[in-house]
Amino acid sequence: MRITRLSVARSCAVCERTLLMGERSTRFTPDGENFVDVCPLCQDIALEYGWLKEGSPTTPTVSTDRPRRRLSLSSLFEARKAAVAEAPVADEPFLRRLSEPEREVVEAADLFNQTDFRRTVSGIAKSLGEPRASIRSLSGVSAEVVITVAWDISWYQYRVTPELAQPVRLEERGHELAELDPLYKDWNAHLDEHGRVVPNIARI
Repeated sequence: MRITRLSVARSCAVCERTLLMGERSTRFTPDGENFVDVCPLCQDIALEYGWLKEGSPTTPTVSTDRPRRRLSLSSLFEARKAAVAEAPVADEPFLRRLSEPEREVVEAADLFNQTDFRRTVSGIAKSLGEPRASIRSLSGVSAEVVITVAWDISWYQYRVTPELAQPVRLEERGHELAELDPLYKDWNAHLDEHGRVVPNIARI
């Protein structure tokens, strides 16, 4: 008789993201009894809320000069939103199927989405509506990428240089779309519901 192993979908207890096949997670206990899975992006958040990592002493050491933050539903919800917003826009199996230029675009988007610049454009979008967005790779050995986010009355342009310690910086900003070079007006990306810049590549 042939036995088929069934895979059980696991999700992060903080951001509720479904963990990818083979993705490493760490088990924490929020109450000292039941253990849950936490993805790598959310481990610091779990520790901040006082959750115990599996294998840690049962009595945590609490600093006397800084009170521990209490876990509330609102703060947990905000933490989940932040973790989801900074999660990769594509999983590793999909990345392996992309061409090198497409992979550079996706990786640049991931770097951008992990910065405060993502929060900036997401906040502006709440006032001005959904923007246009483009991600353009530049020729050269440094593999730099330019991300442009634009509305009718405002635009922001960011340069992504992956090998730098701070890989994303604000390059330029302006008020008129006519100021932009046509090279950067090939709107090949968008902002998703989490405020992330996401390339318009099939199946992302």
